[in-house]
Amino acid sequence: MTDSLKNKLSDLPTNPGVYFHKDKNGKIIYVGKAAVLRNRVRQYFQESRTRDAKTEALVKDIVDIDWIEVETEVDALFLEAELIKRYKPKYNIDLRDDKSDLYVRIDSKSDHPTVSYTRRPLDDGADYFGSFNSGYLVKKAIKLLRKAFPFDYKVSKSDRVSLDYHIGLSPGLEENKTTLVDYRSNLSQLKRYLKGQRVSVINDLTKEMKQHAKTNSFEEAARCRNQIQALQSLRKQIVFSNEEFMDISKDQALSGLMDLLKLQDIPRRIEGYDISHQSGTNNVASMVVFSNGLPDKTEYKKFKMHLQGNDDFGHMREVIGRRFSKRNLTSWPKPDLLLIDGGKGQLSSAKSVLQELNIDIPAIGLAKRYETIIVPAELGANIKESEISNARSQEYLEIRLPESSHIIKLLQRIRDESHRFAVSYHSSLKIKAQTKNKLEEINGIGPTTRKVLLRQFGSYKKVMEASNSQLAEVVGQAKADLIKVSKSPAAIKTTK
Repeated sequence: MTDSLKNKLSDLPTNPGVYFHKDKNGKIIYVGKAAVLRNRVRQYFQESRTRDAKTEALVKDIVDIDWIEVETEVDALFLEAELIKRYKPKYNIDLRDDKSDLYVRIDSKSDHPTVSYTRRPLDDGADYFGSFNSGYLVKKAIKLLRKAFPFDYKVSKSDRVSLDYHIGLSPGLEENKTTLVDYRSNLSQLKRYLKGQRVSVINDLTKEMKQHAKTNSFEEAARCRNQIQALQSLRKQIVFSNEEFMDISKDQALSGLMDLLKLQDIPRRIEGYDISHQSGTNNVASMVVFSNGLPDKTEYKKFKMHLQGNDDFGHMREVIGRRFSKRNLTSWPKPDLLLIDGGKGQLSSAKSVLQELNIDIPAIGLAKRYETIIVPAELGANIKESEISNARSQEYLEIRLPESSHIIKLLQRIRDESHRFAVSYHSSLKIKAQTKNKLEEINGIGPTTRKVLLRQFGSYKKVMEASNSQLAEVVGQAKADLIKVSKSPAAIKTTK
């Protein structure tokens, strides 16, 4: 053990947090969480502890450590999950079990919102938080948060409130004890907490409590007070052990980006863009948002492209133009940095739109080959010559950083997330297109009529096989004639 490592072990705090084990090259090889950082990290270096072969191999590779302190074990749990996804540490993969990761699902848009768990997130409009390696720990954390933000795990079949309402764990929608609007607002607070906005949530609740007290709304003031106390009590909860509780000044990726690009401040909001299609069909684009270095999924946007065909440059121009339209500029927060998935062509397309709109926001690209960072020449004033690859132009610099670089890990994380989100939307459109039937292409036959026809005849094939009189009995003669025309050889030939 080096003297430097010994000194760090002696400086470890007793607070909850997330710790990083690094190898001789400075690469993060393991990310862990701890209720007491000092106790947990020191355990790795105690000779008397029994360890399996994989953990023994990890310890032998540890040359340096680092850590981030947080307020509670719950915070550490959510932060650890995100940092594992960002850095993909070798030993976090080797030491985990074979189970798929768990996600927290909140479907606040439904008529009776619920909070549940799943191992397969879908593009269904719900909000997903995760993934988490330990299902037991995240369920325990959500159970503790339920005291501050009452919710239902499932929709009750009864019209009477359950015992959970009487002990402060359920909103009581069954007997209108809480309005749907107030319940959704409560879930919004829960989502903000899961995204790491713990301090701002408590501050907002404190302001709301004082406001209710001024207007003599003492029951509402007491509700806010109870929520604040429940959140503050998390510090005393033993959980084990997303994102303002991470000290942004300690995020070496964000501070590194600021220095590399010579930005005036840390890029707190980074937007990542990607295009997805298959042979020029079902063209879509994604916009993902990372706030303070961590994903802010409620800010994600997806775009169905108006421009058809296989034209990635044109599609990138379209999505940037739509994102920075006058309406979206006023309704969406302004980013500090754009990350374009692709090389000089995609980045040049995005920059040309920003210039046309007179928008001064720095944009960079990340080319998949060699994970090369593409930087406009005007942003490269502070870049070391040793970091610039041989391939360069007057307009753009190509930067190659070590694979272990914090900057590369963050940019890869954003790029991969934008790619995942784009592919997910493309796949949903592709499946929808595959299941689309000819009834949807007939003018005058709307969704309600299609449902009536399919309910009566059982399938699209049988609808098309039905006689004109049979169709008229179900939907009337006028619509039956429309369907009859669509079945004619001339109509089929025209459709083709």
